[in-house]
Amino acid sequence: MGRLENKVTIITGAASGMGAAIAKMFAKEGAKVVATDIQEDKLNEVVSEIETNDGKAIGVKHNVASGEDWDKVKEAALDAFGTVDVLINNAGITGDYTKSAELTDEEEWQKVIDINLKSVYLGVNRVIPIMKEHDGGSIVNISSIAGLVGSGGPFSYTASKGGVRLLTKNIAVNYGPDHIRCNSIHPGTIKTPMSAPSLSVPDILDKMLQGIPLKYVGDADDIAYACVYLASDESKYITGAELAVDGGYSAQ
Repeated sequence: MGRLENKVTIITGAASGMGAAIAKMFAKEGAKVVATDIQEDKLNEVVSEIETNDGKAIGVKHNVASGEDWDKVKEAALDAFGTVDVLINNAGITGDYTKSAELTDEEEWQKVIDINLKSVYLGVNRVIPIMKEHDGGSIVNISSIAGLVGSGGPFSYTASKGGVRLLTKNIAVNYGPDHIRCNSIHPGTIKTPMSAPSLSVPDILDKMLQGIPLKYVGDADDIAYACVYLASDESKYITGAELAVDGGYSAQ
């Protein structure tokens, strides 16, 4: 049996990068995956790969900032698998690294907050009642080192990821009696399609590596492994925790 055998898991932002890695690893560990993303074609490729490898998965086109879309995801999960045991709030965008507080306009601020933070609220709002009915579950929110330190990302991105960190702790405290655990993961520099343009520039890569004690960039699977642990029963006594997967960056 896998470490996540028969655990019904919603994973947002599953069409590429960390989300795709999480979806594939969860399916390999026996989870029943509800993969969601706004990029429907790429999402279908991930679902197809999972099914080709004898995994169980469905794909749902999903704007994570839409409550109506979250209702559709919830219903799709219940129709296909009957419950939700795990929620991985992974979807997110970075924002503009060149814009400090005084240069960030309201439109950009709201877009980042909606996709990175409002989406997490909508996800837990829809899923927690299901978990309460079925005696618990595990919620894993993907934050960032920018949710731990002030130099980890753009202004709006840092605000959103800091919000995810404390939202996680609030859920952990309030829903612990319902056997619902909630933890956050804080990735550092990870090789994904989103980071590829920057990592391909030697000067930028060298500067990044200077700030990472392990002196190399992480893989999407590094985040997926952390998600597997926090979603599994192996972490049954862990809630409200923040796990930095950053090569030691935030330890400095």
